[in-house]
Amino acid sequence: MPRMIKSGLIQMSVPLSEGEGTIAEIKTAMIEKHIPFIEDAGKQGVQILCLQEVFSTPYFCPGQDSAWYASAEPVPGPAVEQMQEYAKRYNMVMIVPVYEREQAGLLYNTAAVIDADGTYLGKYRKNHIPHTSGFWEKFFFRPGNLGYPVFETAYANIGVYICYDRHFPEGARALGLNGAEIVYNPSATVAGLSQYLWNLEQPAHAVANGYFMGCINRVGVEKPWNLGKFYGSSYFVDPRGEIFATASEDKDELLVAEFDLDMIDEVRSTWQFFRDRRPETYDELIML
Repeated sequence: MPRMIKSGLIQMSVPLSEGEGTIAEIKTAMIEKHIPFIEDAGKQGVQILCLQEVFSTPYFCPGQDSAWYASAEPVPGPAVEQMQEYAKRYNMVMIVPVYEREQAGLLYNTAAVIDADGTYLGKYRKNHIPHTSGFWEKFFFRPGNLGYPVFETAYANIGVYICYDRHFPEGARALGLNGAEIVYNPSATVAGLSQYLWNLEQPAHAVANGYFMGCINRVGVEKPWNLGKFYGSSYFVDPRGEIFATASEDKDELLVAEFDLDMIDEVRSTWQFFRDRRPETYDELIML
């Protein structure tokens, strides 16, 4: 029988206007705005749902305001535990990206993975941290230190890559070699310099590694930073590099798609990239 998966991606704008609310109130409003979309996914029978990068806050990295350190929380912690309840209620795997506090001064851009019975399986910490052109992430996030884990869920083996990670093929390959069947990339990306790469790099990762990807981006303009317009366009791409479902550029949206994981075997039987790798010739790459 085919291994059919129904998966969902939620792209979302910030619910409060400039100057409204404390950090705690903003987080509450952001989570509450997601709830109807999460419930809609559950009612549609979505088996794996991914939220956007740091889903419970604005993308505050265009500034360098240390007040946002207070928005970080443990993983698992309040936001993840709340999502565990929805995962269990709808028998739905969830990828929940949050701002993680391990301890004072150790803060990460993290995605928690929750299984369909509500069990917390583990987390991925964003490895590649940009610090340029309004993306001042090194002010807020320590580079990840958990490698490239793959999580065996009730429905599929899934990996996570986060936003800027997508510019680096090494981690994408590591996720494939570690057994990922679907890789989710929650992002916060604005129109401009890298927009043309949005539909280029991730399909290339899917082809090079023979897996599916779910790619999520925010929508709208987030004040007071006015970094630019988050252009949405979340999508799913298959192991042939074909984008087969795409969200709008400017609407809060749940994108749902169904696909057959058996395509992975079919594609890898044709394109033997893992068989034909030559890792013994790559040593100098890590020395450069």
